[in-house]
Amino acid sequence: MFRQVSRRCFSTVKPFEVRIVEVGPRDGLQNEPKILPASVKISLINQLSQTGLKTIEATSFVSPKWVPQMGDNAEVLQGIEKVNGISYPVLTPNLKGYEAALKAGAQEVAVFGAASDSFSKKNVNCTSKESIERFRPIFEHAKKDGIKVRGYVSTVVGCPYEGPIQPKAVCEVVEQLLDLGAYEISLGDTIGVGTPGSMKRLLDEVLKLDKVEKFAVHCHDTYGQALANILTSLEYGIRVVDSSVSGLGGCPYARGASGNAATEDVIYMLHGLGAQTGVDLDKLIKIGRFISNELGKPSESKVNRASRNKEC
Repeated sequence: MFRQVSRRCFSTVKPFEVRIVEVGPRDGLQNEPKILPASVKISLINQLSQTGLKTIEATSFVSPKWVPQMGDNAEVLQGIEKVNGISYPVLTPNLKGYEAALKAGAQEVAVFGAASDSFSKKNVNCTSKESIERFRPIFEHAKKDGIKVRGYVSTVVGCPYEGPIQPKAVCEVVEQLLDLGAYEISLGDTIGVGTPGSMKRLLDEVLKLDKVEKFAVHCHDTYGQALANILTSLEYGIRVVDSSVSGLGGCPYARGASGNAATEDVIYMLHGLGAQTGVDLDKLIKIGRFISNELGKPSESKVNRASRNKEC
């Protein structure tokens, strides 16, 4: 049965809580050209675990042939200091990856589909429908193993090969992931072309499929619209936001796409709105500097830059 989507006014729902899904150690680092040693990745995750974050995406169990940045996945997952109350999900694109993740001690996994067939073929060499079928065994095994599965949907507003993506195409993928048993669906503006207008059109349709608590947003900042798009999603009642410390990452299949929304910037905005995140921004800023230095690049976070300028 379809739901009537209604937007929420912040003034009537304060204070409200927002859960940040920190994707820097996985989605961020796997799209950075420099390959860091496992010890640095482990240190990054351990530091993030002390900030108040409740979800930290740790690594990806994919073939090192295709994603060499994640070739040390088992070493990283087994080497981190797991803190009670924090989830450390890992990406598993197929059953082989799922089995390897489980062997390494994973308690939560994630799968990803795309609303664009062209992007899916470029990314995983199959159509969106075919990629969903690859996930079916993962969901079946996860149910028996008591493992939570999160779903990602890429290119929800735009594709580097097909252009604008219609909400109907996104809904088709979302429905399939929900039917398989995904506990949460992250809607990804993979190439960062979304605007508040396109986000509204998307959410108007997607939020008819299930309760708003089932959804998260994952915004890239290619055109400087990530925070605006996140704010729009908050107005619709979305309370889970993916972001990456220091704005790490990008998209290897979309030339010119910049990194994820920087967690420091997202937290700064959320705290300004009166949202409760439980995250220590000062600690996060220091971690952003640490990982940026390890990568030999400046932080993409505007808050981090402003903080550094203030200290000078």
